[in-house]
Amino acid sequence: MDYDVIVAGHICLDIIPDMQKNTNKNYETMFRPGSLITMGPATLAIGGPVPNTGLAMHILDNKVRMVGKVGDDLFGNAVLDIIRSYGKNMADSMVVDKDVKTSYTFVISLPNLDRFFMHCPGANDTFKVDDVDFSQVEKVKLFHFGYPPIMRTMYEDNGGRLSEMYRKAKQTGVTTSLDLAVPDPEAASGKADWMRILDMVLPYVDIFQPSIEEILYMVRRDLFFSFLEKSQNCDILPFITPKILSEVSYLLMDMGAKTVAIKMGYRGLYLRTSDTRIIEMMGRAKPADPASWANKEYWAPVFKVAAVGTTGAGDSTIAGFLSAVLRGMSPDQALMAANAVGACNVEAADSLGGLRSWDATMQRVAEGWERGELVLDAPDWRYDPDMQLWIGPASR
Repeated sequence: MDYDVIVAGHICLDIIPDMQKNTNKNYETMFRPGSLITMGPATLAIGGPVPNTGLAMHILDNKVRMVGKVGDDLFGNAVLDIIRSYGKNMADSMVVDKDVKTSYTFVISLPNLDRFFMHCPGANDTFKVDDVDFSQVEKVKLFHFGYPPIMRTMYEDNGGRLSEMYRKAKQTGVTTSLDLAVPDPEAASGKADWMRILDMVLPYVDIFQPSIEEILYMVRRDLFFSFLEKSQNCDILPFITPKILSEVSYLLMDMGAKTVAIKMGYRGLYLRTSDTRIIEMMGRAKPADPASWANKEYWAPVFKVAAVGTTGAGDSTIAGFLSAVLRGMSPDQALMAANAVGACNVEAADSLGGLRSWDATMQRVAEGWERGELVLDAPDWRYDPDMQLWIGPASR
């Protein structure tokens, strides 16, 4: 079988209790010591970018090879069984190590609030460059890796192994993509020198897709904690301005990223691209018309949905964006596809239950799926009603 994409990186077993009956709770006192919280049944799913992005791209009709690491244990077997339920060969490239334990996560997804996690990194902390078969990378168009901030070997040594992996991938001519995760500020990952790590790896990254929380923590930590304080450790998105996004994306592109897509949750998706010469260097999945992708700055609103859970929403958004790239779509269409897949995701409690095929997703958009409201108080930005997104001053 010929594959389009390899999705590698973090994988874990997700345990997701149903919290939908807890809408009237005071969340600040809900988890006090000694309390008993009544909830619904738990969903067992697999989490992390390998299943969340990889299986999402499979559902979107891409040919996907998945590379993650699990232990030879009960949780590991559950992970592999779930993967194989999507196709008997889907787990063939997974790494099973009898000397480690499989990662797991309790996912707490409260109504009308972003989720939070209780996570054991397990096997992910031992992921090595050699766990990637670069002879297989040579055969695909796109290589995506996710969540190095919660994979110890990927951020140790100032990201030397992460940089080595991306350098070796780029040497095959593949198009590379990178996603992050917010590190624990009190853990070693949170104290790592992320500016230095990004400076080492981004020259080998064609499509960089962090969330605004992740990237602010890494490159503007003062701003990140200032916004956290203003929001009472809740939601920093209302404080994010076009100016902040422009400055951060310029910094990331100066470090070497060719295309920057910053996930903004319910406020949509921001995109910044390089010039034509750089776009032409993006590998086998580069745009068929690099000039049409060059020098763009867009901010696209989400689609309106009744949200049930946000588990894997960012990973699904990435799956939509990368699927559009593989299909040769324009940058505005790629943003549309990314937000459409992300919106389908939040209609289910788990990371995959709400997703549809590529054709069904595009049909939903074609039938007039309404966009959410996105108002920008920025005189140098303008709204384009045809593309249904905002265009920034870096576009030309």
